[in-house]
Amino acid sequence: MISQKILVVYPAIKSTFVAVYRGTEMIFLTNIKHKKEDLSKFKNTYDQKDFRKELVLKILRENDIDIEKVEMIMGRGGLLKPLNSGVYEVNEKMLGDLKTGIQGDHPMNLGGIIAWEIGQSIDKKAYIADPIVVDELEDIARVSGHPLIKRRSMFHALSHKHFARKYAKSQNKNYKDLRLIIAHIGIAGISIGAHKDGRVIDVNQSYDGEGPFTISRTGSLPLVDVIKLCFNGKYSEEEATKMITHEGGYAAYLGTDNLDVIDQKILSGDKDALFYSSALAYQVSKEIGAMATVLECKVDAILLTGNIFNSERFLANVSKRVGEIAPIALYPSQLDLEALALNGMRVLKGETKAMEYK
Repeated sequence: MISQKILVVYPAIKSTFVAVYRGTEMIFLTNIKHKKEDLSKFKNTYDQKDFRKELVLKILRENDIDIEKVEMIMGRGGLLKPLNSGVYEVNEKMLGDLKTGIQGDHPMNLGGIIAWEIGQSIDKKAYIADPIVVDELEDIARVSGHPLIKRRSMFHALSHKHFARKYAKSQNKNYKDLRLIIAHIGIAGISIGAHKDGRVIDVNQSYDGEGPFTISRTGSLPLVDVIKLCFNGKYSEEEATKMITHEGGYAAYLGTDNLDVIDQKILSGDKDALFYSSALAYQVSKEIGAMATVLECKVDAILLTGNIFNSERFLANVSKRVGEIAPIALYPSQLDLEALALNGMRVLKGETKAMEYK
């Protein structure tokens, strides 16, 4: 079993990550960066499919990776309809929903499609695991405040589930027996969820920016002020949406969404950068506190995940506010590729059964 190889394809907005695992060991990794002018040639995200796929195949050939020896392909999950957590085999129904973008348009939708097309070429199956649309919310968590609007579950499900299992294993316990709060700070979004009985029973809708602000998203805003902004005649719907989802957060406050530039500002003692970094830690901590109440303040551990927690200053700013709630477990990284590969191994080993997308 250990000799079986898994190909992982992970499309992001500006790049496509490609990895090959032999069992649980990564034996190849690359990040194919796409130039803005190359992507701008395509009318929509789906039209990028062949462009990205050919680059994936090209990089594998150039590195002497024999694709015929791959046992399965794991693709990044996309904006499908709400699903239970787990591994799903890519099928025609899923391909159709990914192509049309049933819940939105994003390069992540290409993950399952490219994985399936590569799999077809070598007669192997393609899968996705724990896509962003995993929905395990309790009914009470869906209440928004108005019947015309329901809270949706869209978050970093792949990371949440991966780190939850990793922590449970480190404690020699079953994930389903633990009450956890997991705060994942990604490059674009932040999701903070309450885990109970192996389910994420409440979580902020991070895809559209609910919760703390991020590098480029505003997070939750005073609604009446947002309504006034939308109707002041200065912004179209598209412009207002872009302002909230791509031009908010650090980008708006500091004038840049470049992580290296932001980090350098913080390290150099820039007062604005330090203040808004503290504000982000404050908002993350506040959301963690809210999730503690969801779990009736019976919390086994708080898991802090994401590269930002490599910053001792940021970690300290969060820890001092939430450390009394429960013990903190630190995972200062993003391991989506590993998570996909390990989910694939669980299927190959018969530890879990791939589900059908309907």
